[in-house]
Amino acid sequence: MKNFSDKKIYLVTDYRIHFEELLEKTEEALKAGVKLIQYRDKDISTKLMCDRAEKLCNLCKRYNAIFLVNDRVDVAMAIDADGVHVGQDDMECSLARNLLGADKIIGVSTKTLEESKKALDNGADYLGCGAIYSTSTKDTSVLSISDLKEIKDNINLPIYGIGGINTDNITNELKDLLDGVAVITAILNSDNIKESINKFKNMLEE
Repeated sequence: MKNFSDKKIYLVTDYRIHFEELLEKTEEALKAGVKLIQYRDKDISTKLMCDRAEKLCNLCKRYNAIFLVNDRVDVAMAIDADGVHVGQDDMECSLARNLLGADKIIGVSTKTLEESKKALDNGADYLGCGAIYSTSTKDTSVLSISDLKEIKDNINLPIYGIGGINTDNITNELKDLLDGVAVITAILNSDNIKESINKFKNMLEE
């Protein structure tokens, strides 16, 4: 479950897409070989979020993929997701670990070495570092290559880059520093999801 070596592409869902369409696009991505999905939603009721999360979770089970819930540990527990991803303003990783237990996956958003060390000490399984580039889905500052390298050199956890990443801006330097890429728009807004995922695969495996 906690082997990330075959999960270089990490799809994060986009709450701006109508949910039924999002389900279809997520299944396309799963069919194309994506094995790590994070459900992210905003400004909806807990009841509706649980309903949507359960549908996505069941879809991921069909394709033997990991399903994580963004921020909401309660929702992840309610539908027995594989884990959660938490940011710096969400529940502390240590508390999430106490609630979820040792077997569940916890990812933490970080952009400094100090935050990354804390995540490691508190039981994180991987880091989501960024934003690598500016992005339309989240208002956050861009992480410098030097800061990313400092995290990579000092923290023994898989590192996923997130924020504005597409097949045109994955440099060799980035590939050396990242274990995978977390993607939203470059996959979900693509005219051909399978083709886009194959491009990512080819670039990351070069």
